[in-house]
Amino acid sequence: MAEIALVDCNNFFVSCEQLMNPDLLGKPVCVLSNNDGCVVARSNEAKKLGITMGMPLFMAKKQFRNAPVIYLSGRHELYRDISKRIMKKLSSFTPAVEVYSIDEAFLDLSGLKKLYRMSFKEIILKIKNDIKEEIGIPVSIGLAPTKTLAKLACEKAKKLPYTNGIYRIRLRNLEEEMYNTPIEDIWGVGKNTAALFHKYGIYKASEIVKQSDFWLDKIWGKKGVELKQELEGISVYPVVDKPALPKSIQRTSSFPQFSTDKHYIKTQLHTHLHDTCRKLRKEKLKSEIIGVMLKTKDFLVLSESIVLPQPTDNEMIIMEYIDKLFERMYKPEIIYRSSGIYAGKLSPAETTQLFLFQNEKDKKTEKLTKLWDKIEKKYGTKSLQIGTYFIHNE
Repeated sequence: MAEIALVDCNNFFVSCEQLMNPDLLGKPVCVLSNNDGCVVARSNEAKKLGITMGMPLFMAKKQFRNAPVIYLSGRHELYRDISKRIMKKLSSFTPAVEVYSIDEAFLDLSGLKKLYRMSFKEIILKIKNDIKEEIGIPVSIGLAPTKTLAKLACEKAKKLPYTNGIYRIRLRNLEEEMYNTPIEDIWGVGKNTAALFHKYGIYKASEIVKQSDFWLDKIWGKKGVELKQELEGISVYPVVDKPALPKSIQRTSSFPQFSTDKHYIKTQLHTHLHDTCRKLRKEKLKSEIIGVMLKTKDFLVLSESIVLPQPTDNEMIIMEYIDKLFERMYKPEIIYRSSGIYAGKLSPAETTQLFLFQNEKDKKTEKLTKLWDKIEKKYGTKSLQIGTYFIHNE
């Protein structure tokens, strides 16, 4: 039987800020999204006030103007650095670590009981304490026979005060756990799926387990049957320590102020394009489909894409296609609130067929992008800027 743990950092972005500035401990703190648009992380004190995830900053300031809330701009380089340290620490316990997000990871602890001569409860408690003592970030850990149950256990570890931040779901207690679990609390069951189950009178996880495979497949397809197995303690989704290739990469952000400025919007797209291509090079991928997204003041999303002549990770090559798409999409009478770049149909760089007729200009721009990456690695991601911005502001 598998023993799968989910390690989840508590209020991760806020915890990182409190690690850097202990004066923030015990205070209502909110970390904001790009351009300080909305709340993306809250301390427990901010949660108790009633500040919700995703709440726009202007609304939070208005609604909680009499509360001593501290609003901080996000520092994502810091969060990524601390996340890497945490994942490295988790890998010292077991090589079977699947990084699920910047602040979550699944661990396969099967067989480690004999290796460490400790109970599984002692192992996850040691993981929790070591991360807190050595890195300074509090975590909650759920342990169970499957990923779905581990996710549920982790939520209980965070919410139930008597757990000390760890919670284990055992096979012998599974029936009781499922009876007390609303289907909305199950990993992978969203509002629409919950509404579908409610239509058939299913409200608890225990009621899903009672259904036949045939009925679940008919109602929700293969996912329904797999969910039942996971809830029964049969592991369908193993811990994968080698991440799958992403299907796409995109970079978007809202403007600090709504804009109709053509040069400004184009500059933002160029910045997103560079960030996207830098990510492609880092992941050793190339893209064959590139898209442009513009969102209007009234939240209307405009998008167009193009298939490139060959897969590439070179923004100097892609930029002319982006500019053509933008020229076609841009309307001076429309007020825009955000922009973004999308890269799809990704393939490993080493398997991408070499283009026989690559010209000298393309070869030079490839060298330039590699040099750009080296400069940013040494001096920071904003050490160089797209030239359009400075031309426009002279």
